[in-house]
Amino acid sequence: MEGSHSHLTVTTFLAFLVLSQLQASIQAQDACPEPSAVEIPENNNVGDLVTTIDIPPGATLRLNPPQGSVNPFSLNGTQLLAAIVFDAEQYTTLTAGLVCQKPASSPVSFSITVVVTNVNDNPPVFPQTVYQFNVSELSPENTVLGRVEAQDLDKLDLYYRLIGETSGFNLSSPTVPEILVSSLLDYDKVKNVSLTLFVQDTLPGVSPSYNTSTTIEITILDVDNRPPWFQPCTVYEAGTNLICSSSGYTGRVTLNKKETEPLKLNPGPLYAIDGDSGINEEITYTILGGDDGNLFHIDPITGNISMQKEADTLETITLTVLAAQKINTIQVSSTSVTINVLVESLHLPTFQSPRYQGTVTGVGIMAMDMKNEPLQFLATDADYAATGGLNPNIIYYIDGSSDFSIVGGYLFMTKSLTEANLNLQVVAKDVYNDETATAELLLEVKSVVVPSGGYGSNDMVALGATLGVLLCVCLAIIAFLIIHIRRDRGDWKKLHEINQFKSSLNKGLGGKKEGIQYTNDAFSKDEDGSSTRSGSPNGGTIIQPVEPDTKARDLEKYLSPEEPSVLVQDDAASQSGLDSDDKEKEVRPILTKGRRQDEGYKSVWFKEDIDPEAKEEVVIIPDSRENDSDEEDQEQTDGNREEKEEDTKMPKTRVVFKDTELDREGEHSQDDEVLNINL
Repeated sequence: MEGSHSHLTVTTFLAFLVLSQLQASIQAQDACPEPSAVEIPENNNVGDLVTTIDIPPGATLRLNPPQGSVNPFSLNGTQLLAAIVFDAEQYTTLTAGLVCQKPASSPVSFSITVVVTNVNDNPPVFPQTVYQFNVSELSPENTVLGRVEAQDLDKLDLYYRLIGETSGFNLSSPTVPEILVSSLLDYDKVKNVSLTLFVQDTLPGVSPSYNTSTTIEITILDVDNRPPWFQPCTVYEAGTNLICSSSGYTGRVTLNKKETEPLKLNPGPLYAIDGDSGINEEITYTILGGDDGNLFHIDPITGNISMQKEADTLETITLTVLAAQKINTIQVSSTSVTINVLVESLHLPTFQSPRYQGTVTGVGIMAMDMKNEPLQFLATDADYAATGGLNPNIIYYIDGSSDFSIVGGYLFMTKSLTEANLNLQVVAKDVYNDETATAELLLEVKSVVVPSGGYGSNDMVALGATLGVLLCVCLAIIAFLIIHIRRDRGDWKKLHEINQFKSSLNKGLGGKKEGIQYTNDAFSKDEDGSSTRSGSPNGGTIIQPVEPDTKARDLEKYLSPEEPSVLVQDDAASQSGLDSDDKEKEVRPILTKGRRQDEGYKSVWFKEDIDPEAKEEVVIIPDSRENDSDEEDQEQTDGNREEKEEDTKMPKTRVVFKDTELDREGEHSQDDEVLNINL
């Protein structure tokens, strides 16, 4: 019985449990909903479904709006709808209050929590449009200038990048917007840097994505790390440092004269600036050395050099000048000042003409004046009287123009210019003392166009005409030479006959003879003194030759067998003591027994009673024939008449026979080749 009772108890418990669960399920179906939660993305539309609510059959559902506000939800049956546009940046969660009531039951209130999910709908924003930073030029690498961070209402991760003049600066990382110094800075190279910082709310390629930017201005501060720089100077880079090299200054003073004003120096006044231009500290000046005679004084503030007394020696003085910063005195530098003591100039250079005018046609072509001759500038200096005013220290240039160059006083164009009329100024400068003179130059620039392929037809025509003229000149010269050669052919024939005559004398007469002298009155008056047949240019006479056999026959009666040839020597030449090789001229005599009356025929007459050993001078007896005057040419010019008058005043002619001439048979001496032989 106990076992049966125990089994009943278990069965009863299980049945009770099943009935309880069934009753709870039936009651749950008949109960109103419990509170719950749903999500909705922001930026929704009004009327969008939020959720659907399950209620018991026969039950009713209504909204239970909060007091004092507009319900953001609406109810359509069991559907909960959005009555507004949700913004996750404004509302993260909302609560919808509802009331459920079953028939013959009390109303039951419950709520639904609505979570508004975020959507990327806002770009990131920088708090400032411009950020400014200052940094020293000596700041080490990785120095942090500052942090520039953007804000995003969507609370997304942001990514940064720096663009622009990024030399010397960068970011810590793409997600950490710290501005760092990435390399050494130099104030003298870069004083200000402008950077642009971009930010993006997503990684590249992700959509939707928003970005924005801001400007970063960085000012580099100068540091006192350079000494004074004398001006002007040439700047050189030595690694990361800058060095300013000055070539020094030059000046001039006059011997035994004290200048009252500060000296004028080249290339300009002596002054220095702080090498750190951002600091620009005041500079002081001092003469360190080179002025043993205490001739000069320097103003410590302005750097002007003046004379304390006159210089009494022609010399070159080199001063060493020190420039130092007034506050940071360890920053110093030095330069040289070369002063030449010169003799005073009393005159300025002067152009030969106050105005020049010319034309130029191309680059590298010499300018021509109005006479189509090379345009030359010349300035003289009266201080150089010993050289005719030519001062070797004068140079020339065109004031204010680099388009022209003057070389040796001649003007050349160095740059291609368009056609124009230019009014320029020429300067003559004495580089010894810097004295100058000016003159006006009116220059016409002309264009000479040459075809790109070479010379044009006009050029070829001009060249052909020039060659034609040269050819005509050459032909004329050749014709002139031919005419003279033909005209002188008879003279050469006569010279040949004379040589034959001398040979016949050697053969026919046989021996030598002492110099026997004879007279010939036919030589005293020669009406045809200018002819190559009868005389030389100075009035001498050449004897007309005859056949050699006639001459030999005549000589047999008047000469001994050993008669030598004839040489004529001017008394004036013999008196002057000149060399006989230069003054004696060989004469080709024509010796006849009788005197011939033919016009233009000259004869040599010999006296029969002359002692061969006497060596007397042969006197030319003036011809007294009446018809001599008729033979003169009435058409001779006044110059020829004067020449004939001078011929009649010639000194006595000496005829000498030399045996050495007749011994050379058939030979032509140098004098044989001379057509006109002076007596």
